[in-house]
Amino acid sequence: MEPVLYVICALFGAVIGSFLNVCIDRLPAGKSLAYPPSACDSCQHRLSPPDLIPVLSYVFLRGRCRYCGQRIPLRVLCVELLTALLFIAVFYVSGWSARTILTFIYGSVFIVIAFIDMEHKLILNKVVYPAAVIALLVLAIASLAPQAGLFNNVIMLPRVTILSGIIGAAAGFAFFLLVYLIYPQGMGEGDIKLAGLIGLTTCFPLVFVALFIGIVAGGIAAVLLLATRRGGRKTQMPYGSFLSLGAILTLLWGTDLLTWYLGLF
Repeated sequence: MEPVLYVICALFGAVIGSFLNVCIDRLPAGKSLAYPPSACDSCQHRLSPPDLIPVLSYVFLRGRCRYCGQRIPLRVLCVELLTALLFIAVFYVSGWSARTILTFIYGSVFIVIAFIDMEHKLILNKVVYPAAVIALLVLAIASLAPQAGLFNNVIMLPRVTILSGIIGAAAGFAFFLLVYLIYPQGMGEGDIKLAGLIGLTTCFPLVFVALFIGIVAGGIAAVLLLATRRGGRKTQMPYGSFLSLGAILTLLWGTDLLTWYLGLF
């Protein structure tokens, strides 16, 4: 039965990934997520159901619009596949529980943030603020009604409460605010807010694991960019994308990574 559950998670993740693509396309432009129906960006032809099958439509159409032949962004396929893989990983780590659904939601939010920042160099308040409200509500439930079992079967240090979430948010927000004040060109104000959201979702002390992963990943990318750039051109780093990666990895394996690190001493 378990392999079937993994397949279900993959299919569900791909479908959610298709919706995340709509969010990535429309939220930066201030468009509604519900209307108008999906259409080709090039010819504006309304897409039919066979054009909207996650992953398979892209593969069968060879990455091109059925109606005008223009290329469909590779990001569409990447988001659907990544979301499917994320959902499989979440189920593998935490089984079937309320925590699994919660991590599905948080992971999806961070995927949207990562790809919008990658494409537009923006971290949108309309994504960060609602996610922060959801995280606060979840932490309140975890604190006031631990019997709800939101964090059962997941080893997190310490026990997740609204206090540990607020401390995590404050730590992430304060650290990146300090960096921003010292070197404003290094990051934007959106990165500071995102660090606070990461603290709310991962809590103290795992927020430091998430930020560390994001900083290291961003640093590696910056070195590679400096090594390969042409003509001395400056390229703005989508730092929110790396922070989002750190948050997702921490939601999955943060405690294992922290335990391993502490075991080195």
